[in-house]
Amino acid sequence: MEIIATHGTLFLVLAIVFGLYMTWGIGANDVANAMGTSVGSGAISIRQAILIAAIFEFAGALIAGGNVTATIRKGIIDPGPIAQTPELLVYGMLAALLAAAIWLMIATSRGWPVSTSHTIVGAIVGFGVAGIGVDAVQWAAIGQIAISWILSPLLGGLIAWLLMLSIRELIFTSDNPFLSAKRWGPFYLFLVGWIVSLVSLFKGLKHLDLHLTNLQSLMVATVIGLLVAIAGKLMIDRVQPNVSADRDFHFASVERVFAPMMLFTACAMAFAHGSNDVANGIGPMAAVVSIVQSGGQVGQESALPLWILGLGGIGIVVGLATMGYRVMQTIGVRITELTPTRGYCATLAAAATVVLASKTGLPVSTTHIAVGAVMGVGLARGIGALDMRVIGNIFVSWLVTLPAGALLAAIFFFIFKAIFG
Repeated sequence: MEIIATHGTLFLVLAIVFGLYMTWGIGANDVANAMGTSVGSGAISIRQAILIAAIFEFAGALIAGGNVTATIRKGIIDPGPIAQTPELLVYGMLAALLAAAIWLMIATSRGWPVSTSHTIVGAIVGFGVAGIGVDAVQWAAIGQIAISWILSPLLGGLIAWLLMLSIRELIFTSDNPFLSAKRWGPFYLFLVGWIVSLVSLFKGLKHLDLHLTNLQSLMVATVIGLLVAIAGKLMIDRVQPNVSADRDFHFASVERVFAPMMLFTACAMAFAHGSNDVANGIGPMAAVVSIVQSGGQVGQESALPLWILGLGGIGIVVGLATMGYRVMQTIGVRITELTPTRGYCATLAAAATVVLASKTGLPVSTTHIAVGAVMGVGLARGIGALDMRVIGNIFVSWLVTLPAGALLAAIFFFIFKAIFG
């Protein structure tokens, strides 16, 4: 308690600086991989992606990002043994933030799309083992993360592959693909509005005390889906075939129909990401602020002040604008070649998998789902359409993420302990 009273202001400053660094990493890596399909397919530019992220990530975080966050991330560690020495938890949370931020920076600089959640969980495990003991870690939760390494890309890939086959059957192999695209376009837009609404209703809006039943959520999502389909149809009706482009690429006009859809998916995914993951990324920062402001009380949950959400939003947008292009390049170009139809399938498959996982309790990672979905649309054209070297590097980075975060956090924990006592 005495250490917190003496250095409280310094701990707050460090929490804000490290928290901003961490959210910068989220923007550069996590948000970049959420927007990668839209940019890689050529539907929107990097500048437009940054603008969309700035508006919708912020809106998602502020409107539905939640006002409470678990101090001890997802029950990964039990802080009971250090309840009388809360400064150790402050060191641990600062170490976790710094370790996760550094790992995200390393991964982003190499273009690896890694899971932000796994990074921060690995960092907290590292602090838990170093600062409390091996028994303080909930190893069953770690086992679920290991399962998600396999489950997430498989599910995302399967749904994307099925969507791609449906577009091939309904549009590409029809007598007039362009007219078929305009006919079926509103239906695919309905799916965008419906599924992404369910992502927010099932996961993101739980802190708003709406308490909708499953049936009510489905009805609200259906209405939103219909509105998106109507708005999209008005845009699609204005698309004209480009005969000269069709000479170079037979389905160029079909892809022009799907381009406006990617605008919807990009906005919707940015909102869903902001509502789901921003608060998670700044949880440790909120924990330090709570402990310092309460004079050393350690709670399982703490209020998440609006200014922290605002800081998180700023960090994310700056991260996406400065280094996001590296991960967007990997997701959108290097795994397989994306077009608006393929990008649409990958994005919608990722959203659908998140809905499925949130209702069934499957342990999945949104980053891994996104990569799996891109692989799925590539696989629809055969294994030769995938760059297996790039995919191999991504898989290795996933395996390394958790231990890398843990090791860095343990090192920083001991450094903070040596400095402050």
